[in-house]
Amino acid sequence: MTIVSVCMATYNGSLFINEQINSILAQLGDTDELIISDDRSTDNTMELISKYKDARLKVVENKGDKGVCSNFENSLKLAKGKYIFLSDQDDMWFPNKISIMCSYLINHDLVNCDCIIVDDKLNVLARSYSEFIKSGNGFIKNFIKNRYIGNCMAFNRKILEVALPFPKAIPYHDWWIGLIAEMMFKPVFIEEQLGYHRRHDGNESNTFDGKKPSSLPEKIKKRYNLIRYLPAVYIKCLIDKF
Repeated sequence: MTIVSVCMATYNGSLFINEQINSILAQLGDTDELIISDDRSTDNTMELISKYKDARLKVVENKGDKGVCSNFENSLKLAKGKYIFLSDQDDMWFPNKISIMCSYLINHDLVNCDCIIVDDKLNVLARSYSEFIKSGNGFIKNFIKNRYIGNCMAFNRKILEVALPFPKAIPYHDWWIGLIAEMMFKPVFIEEQLGYHRRHDGNESNTFDGKKPSSLPEKIKKRYNLIRYLPAVYIKCLIDKF
């Protein structure tokens, strides 16, 4: 039985992919899995991944629309585990991350840990991501500003079954999953720092360094695209319970 599924999305991640894969495989059990969905990389990411001869590592190509949400969805829909972890391609997990987060998932449906922000050479930029972004529970709080960060998230399978398929217009996969957890499940933020989150020129998100800030119309559109789909998911979940 697969207990843990780690779902990673890659795109031109050759600089750091080996460090991240190694940090994950070292703490997976024999029946766990690391699923990597590649968004048609143009560098040697796939060549590096193909050198791993490990039955727990499963690699697929994203056949859908290019982009982070679609790529993560492609990985998530193949997950078989009881507990689902999200993984960026350029971070590095601490050796006890999976065991600690799984211990919280016994009594909670989603757990979001803390991490240390570093640069491309692992020089510390911020000791606590949670402190920087003022992480915490609450639907309104997280709707106004997302505090859920994918590389720090793990959740029970029942959240995955509600969250998929991703609506096309949602801005970020972790924001979507986090708000679903806030509405219908039991999420928790924990203080443990369980990995390095690397910030560099190739990052997709701008949460920490403020690059490419969204305009006011863009911010409104992102929240509109969340709120337009969330009620339907909530109603469907209630109907399924009956």
